[in-house]
Formats: sequence, structure tokens, C-alpha cells
Amino acid sequence: MDGLRDFFDRHTRLFVLTGAGMSTDSGIPGYRNADRVWQRSPPVLLNDFLRSESTRQRYWVRSMIGWPMVAKAQPNGAHTALAHLEAEGCVEQLVTQNVDGLHQRAGSENVIELHGSLAVVACLDCDARHGRAAIQRTLEAENTWLLDELAATGPDGDADTQRVDLAAFQVPSCSYCRGVLKPDVVFFGEGVPRKRVASASRALERADAMLVIGSSLMVYSGYRFCEQAHAMGKPIGAINLGRTRGDHLLAFKVERSCAEALGSLVGTLSVH
Repeated sequence: MDGLRDFFDRHTRLFVLTGAGMSTDSGIPGYRNADRVWQRSPPVLLNDFLRSESTRQRYWVRSMIGWPMVAKAQPNGAHTALAHLEAEGCVEQLVTQNVDGLHQRAGSENVIELHGSLAVVACLDCDARHGRAAIQRTLEAENTWLLDELAATGPDGDADTQRVDLAAFQVPSCSYCRGVLKPDVVFFGEGVPRKRVASASRALERADAMLVIGSSLMVYSGYRFCEQAHAMGKPIGAINLGRTRGDHLLAFKVERSCAEALGSLVGTLSVH
């Protein structure tokens, strides 16, 4: 914690990257354990989703069951502390790999959502945008037999259910053109939109240091910014329980929960 406080005292324009560990204190489980081992059922891949009706059934079954947990989650102390630090001018740019929207609900304003937002569903045919809550109402109305199904849920609102009869499941379609709907998030096997990457990269150039919070950095979409910061000679710190892919690049690491570490930090910084 002394290293973290010193990091904030010495660097006034931080590029902050957050991951699933940021939201675990809100009741949303992470993807990996402390040894970076994947703990979830296999994710739906983009190409499979696009070409297979049965895969879309699998996705929407799991999403219907898992979405309520994400929708009801509330920002935790880590989110509110980071919003406070942004308001105090300590954060040049907040970039998140999370799709739960909790940063914005906690008050953070300058947020780049690398992987999109679960709150929005896009039509792949007419490009219409739908609210995820409205899609949930349709799912529940057309699949009432699933309302009592329970399963463990991941940070992407994807439930680990394996027992559902997919053939009986009604997949939602666009209310405007009856086209294929996909959540407005980056699937595994799908690239992050170039504009988002470019915007984050420009912010990293303006920053004087980088702080990773709650990410193992196993996904390259986030790890690339550690590589860039290192190449620029900018120091990198981390708050994360367990190992990260970028441990060899870190100036320091705090192995505490994000809420605990950031809450303690805000209470001692001179900007408070």
C-alpha cells in the first residue's frame, strides 16, 4: 500500500485499466483463479454464434438465466473510490475490460469500454439498438419454463447451465426487421473495434503511468497497453489478487481486493 500511495503521489495522469476483479465485490464472479486458470464453462465464440442457430440458442439460454444477476449488481467501494479519484483529477483515462457498466453507475465519466456493454443488444441485419432489459422481458415471456432455472453466472452474464433443452428455446429477434440479435459486446474470437483501441492508445500517450486493477491481463486486448506503456518507459503498477501475465513489467503489485486497496488509498491521499 505504501508503494500504491507513492505511485499516486508521483503520477498525476494515470491510465487505469480494470478487469473482472474490479466487480467481484459486487457479487459478479471473475473468469480466473489466482493462478490465472480459467474457471468457467467454454465461452461462445463469435464465428459459432454467427453461423449456428443452436449456438445462438445456447448463448441466449445462458444469458437469460445469467443477466438478472449482472443487472442487479451494485457498484462496490472500488468503483466509487475510482470515480472519486477521477473527479480529483488523478485519472487521465479509465479503460475497462468489463461489460457490466458499474464504473458509470458509480460516477466515472471518462470510460472506454473495450469490450462493449451488456446493456445494449445490436441487430446484425439493420443495426438497430435494443435495451438488454427489454430483450430480457421478451426472453422470459417466450420461455416461461426457464424462469426458475438457476446456474452460476460469470462476469459477462453468461450462466453455466448445461441441462436445458435447447430445441424448445425461443431465440429473440429484432423487433424492427426480425434480424439476428447479438449483445453489443466483443465475443471471444472477435477483435476490439479499432477506434476504441486507438482512443485508448492516445490516452496512454498522454498519461505518465499505468495502473492495472483487477485483471490477470491474460486477454491481449488489455495486455497490449502494458506492452505499450513499457515500450514508452512509463511505470506500471497493479492491484490484483494472484499472478498476472504482466508481472515482469510491474514496478509494484498490491495483492488485496480492489475495494479494500482503493478504499484505503482514497483515505490517505493528499487530494482527498
